Amino acid sequence: HDPTPPLATANPHRTTYRTTMACFKSTYADELVATAAAMSVPGKGVLAADESTGTIGKRFDGIGVENVEENRRAYRELLFTTDGFEKYCSGVIMFEETLFQSCKDGTAFVDLLKSKGVIPGIKVDKGVVPLPGNTRGETTTSGLDGLGERCAKYYAQGARFAKWRAVLTIGDTLPSPQCLDDNARCLARYAAMCQQNGLVPIVEPEILTDGAHGIDKCAEVTERVLSCVFAHLVQHGVMLEGMILKPNMVTPGARSDAGASRAEVAAATVTTLRRTCPAAVPGVLFLSGGQSEEDATAHLDAMNKGDARGKTHPWTLSFSYGRALQTSCLKAWLGNESNVAAAQAALLRVFEANSKASLGRC
Repeated sequence: HDPTPPLATANPHRTTYRTTMACFKSTYADELVATAAAMSVPGKGVLAADESTGTIGKRFDGIGVENVEENRRAYRELLFTTDGFEKYCSGVIMFEETLFQSCKDGTAFVDLLKSKGVIPGIKVDKGVVPLPGNTRGETTTSGLDGLGERCAKYYAQGARFAKWRAVLTIGDTLPSPQCLDDNARCLARYAAMCQQNGLVPIVEPEILTDGAHGIDKCAEVTERVLSCVFAHLVQHGVMLEGMILKPNMVTPGARSDAGASRAEVAAATVTTLRRTCPAAVPGVLFLSGGQSEEDATAHLDAMNKGDARGKTHPWTLSFSYGRALQTSCLKAWLGNESNVAAAQAALLRVFEANSKASLGRC
């Protein structure tokens, strides 16, 4: 997979398109393109290990592990020291605490990942908050204040990409125009600040599966959301070749009576992307959105098997899963050091399955 558009070489007057784009000025341009391409290598995905202290606490509660810093550090060390996971993993999204932590032997997590050829990344948003003036319970994402300075600090620590999550819900009149515009604008401002400071932005507009809507409604809302997000990204001068999209798959709501086959989910998701996601974006790395490990893998595999017409995709379709990569690993670990090998084996099995799915070879 070569993310460089043909025009970059076919037209002798545009051989340096990365640094001459009228809308983007940054000394990091070539580095951003190279990093985004490396994150989008077919057969690899990004591990979302960026759970906040509160979220990882919920995961630990399920296995009876105390939520203290040493246990969080030990668990992330288990993940990052898994022998061979670098064959299937291009990058790891970390929480700020994790970015500055080290292995028990003193090796910084950032240095460990780099030694494996895995790109370190950082979650930079500060979580969802109520959307001011909104009476429908919708949210926006906080964290723009001081973001440029934080990005510079994270780059100095070794991070080369970042992630920001916006959260939207589907309802009879949701998401509202106010919510959609606010979240799309925040994602674009975040992405622009990241690129100015050398970080590839993962743009994550997550549409929750909460609700009784069918797959057609999810497709309609996802198309509307992604169209709005990309309009704002272009408006803010974000270089599409130097970013990653992390969307939800198009699925029925969790309370829907009308199910959808894996082939239907794959077809609806790919159709929505073809209508909204520019070919300049090198990688689309899906969030799992609460899907089981099996469903997340099967849906990704179906997308990459293509359709009856044999169409290929202009972007790499792969994964950036959290729970769908870690659930079996956590259950095997249980906070017990004697279970580390079994937990790492469980992680590796799921990674390998999703690697195959990103190639359509399950």
